[in-house]
Amino acid sequence: MSLLHAQPYDLDAQGFYFESAEDYAAQVRNLRNRWNGPVEEFEIQFIDGDRIDAELFHALRVSQGDVEPFFEALTEWTYEDKTRVIIAAGEVGTPFTLGKDDPLDLDMDLYEVESLRELAVQFVEEGLFGEIPDAISCYLDYDAIARDLAVDYGSVTIDGRHYAYRSP
Repeated sequence: MSLLHAQPYDLDAQGFYFESAEDYAAQVRNLRNRWNGPVEEFEIQFIDGDRIDAELFHALRVSQGDVEPFFEALTEWTYEDKTRVIIAAGEVGTPFTLGKDDPLDLDMDLYEVESLRELAVQFVEEGLFGEIPDAISCYLDYDAIARDLAVDYGSVTIDGRHYAYRSP
């Protein structure tokens, strides 16, 4: 479970920690500043939880209006869904709205590889460049293929895992 903090912009109110959308809503309803006025605006901060969830939080720039859909995403999305959104929103700059957009709708090729060179080897082995006889394959310059792939593919590390991705 992830722990978040709501820091009020009202300097006369004290922030609070929460672990669910329901907890957040209940504390917001009851929060008053020192003059007993309601507190309405907060900065939401990620405090503790899985690293993938922290990276998702930062990539999406979660605000007070996103608290409920963010917690829904944490429980409903797979690890790959989270990874795709982190890359799309955080690396590529694709607009993504929590609660409205679906990670599966993102147009992206995603490979878990250590480097673009490893991706080049994988593409050759899968026959992407056609049938290459074994006697010739030892002469292939995988570094050159990796440099060519770098024109269309990016690489990123998320939660300690390395990925190559292509997104139009």
